[in-house]
Amino acid sequence: MRVLIVEDELYMAEAIRDGLRLEAIAADIAGDGDAALELLNINAYDIAVLDRDIPGPSGDEVARRIVASGSGMPVLMLTAADRLDDKASGFELGADDYLTKPFELQELVLRLRALDRRRAHSRPPVREIGGLRLDPFRREVYRDGRYVGLTRKQFAVLEVLIAADGGVISAEELLERAWDENADPFTNAVRITISALRKRLGEPWLIATVPGVGYRIDTAADTGREGGDRG
Repeated sequence: MRVLIVEDELYMAEAIRDGLRLEAIAADIAGDGDAALELLNINAYDIAVLDRDIPGPSGDEVARRIVASGSGMPVLMLTAADRLDDKASGFELGADDYLTKPFELQELVLRLRALDRRRAHSRPPVREIGGLRLDPFRREVYRDGRYVGLTRKQFAVLEVLIAADGGVISAEELLERAWDENADPFTNAVRITISALRKRLGEPWLIATVPGVGYRIDTAADTGREGGDRG
């Protein structure tokens, strides 16, 4: 999952971003409405977390534009305004959820995961492919009934690959969706994570490398070995 945090208090924004990263949720920060709209035009986000009172176009205006775009992106409003009429106006703008400050980070995480499940209602909450079973809510992975312990980053990468249903995902797209905008495009983090993930899942290899293109889940166990440990 990748979210956009629109918050003008930098310390709070960075604390939220760092906390979400520990939960395998990639997050970018926008400190004002103009930066938020620019990032929304450049990147694909699963959820927007908006402070209503920000410089430039307000959080309300950003929410209006998200709704008008027809993207279906859920919006969670994060604000100190806790009166009922404030909440009502937020929902009327198209907000999907509302969390007032101060708040516990874990509550934000739970709400984001609930919004993500609701957004992806057309796909089963538990994904299965090639003998793999991934439960995004419980953060569990099984291969042929055997539990596989993964790091948060390995889980995030596998989640993106499984969601592609056997399609090829480039290293750049994995960086975008499992890391965030601050990831070095020249880093070997993807290759290293893929290699470690293959070993955790065990043989025959399920993650195949498509030379010059990217990676995919190979549902044919005997051909899955072709991906090897090449990054």
